[in-house]
Amino acid sequence: MLFQFSGVQSSASGKGRNIEGLIKYGFSLVKGKANHPMEDYHVAKFMQKKGHELGLFAIYDGHLGDRVPMYLQKHLFSNILKEEEFWVDPNRCISKAYERTDQAILSSSSDLGRGGSTAVTAILINGHELLVANVGDSRAVLSRGGQALQMSIDHEPNTERGSIEHRGGFVSNMPGDVPRVNGQLAVSRAFGDKSLKLHLRSDPDIKTISVDVNTDVLILASDGLWKVMSNQEAVDIARSIKDPEKAAKELTAEALRRDSRDDISCVVVRFRG
Repeated sequence: MLFQFSGVQSSASGKGRNIEGLIKYGFSLVKGKANHPMEDYHVAKFMQKKGHELGLFAIYDGHLGDRVPMYLQKHLFSNILKEEEFWVDPNRCISKAYERTDQAILSSSSDLGRGGSTAVTAILINGHELLVANVGDSRAVLSRGGQALQMSIDHEPNTERGSIEHRGGFVSNMPGDVPRVNGQLAVSRAFGDKSLKLHLRSDPDIKTISVDVNTDVLILASDGLWKVMSNQEAVDIARSIKDPEKAAKELTAEALRRDSRDDISCVVVRFRG
């Protein structure tokens, strides 16, 4: 199932499951308090491909407009799966598809605008192998036996200052006392952002893990959630609610109660029902 925002709609939720019904997912997206349209987009669905079952889950957190995250919602997974060597070397193909997608966005900047987007994507192969990739600070967290395991790396200007400066950029804590690339962008890797691209990276960090009997929940969310909630707090909430859509709704609601002002988007995947 794919969902995208239009008009004045401020929130959305939904759920689904794999063919056997053992793996279920739910999602919840809530527009933040900023005076602009919703800029978070997601993917949550199962599909069949070459005899394999794939679970495709993603959060795209846009900035300076919603055109780039909307583009990613439509194209990033299809670009990954178009790579001929995906079944042989999926990590390399994910990296190549991320880079090619970013080049397509940059070459279409006259249509897509000057904005950009983070991305965190999770591909679940046959319910057993999980591949997580990300650029930016949207995050994936896995629960194993109730213990939170962060599957993505937050790409923040302070932690990647060396790379930014090597590319001729700088990191400034103005405005707002938040580290920003060239005083503008609060992440050090992103899709798009043509005006900053010389100083940004778009190559993903990728982590692969086997799903075992102790793997119970996967959470993907934008920083609207993670700014106000620890990984373990999110896992504890998600595990306590069996229905993944209700769990995702509770996570976004709790972020709002904690006064998160950003757009908040969340996908919860529950393994083995």
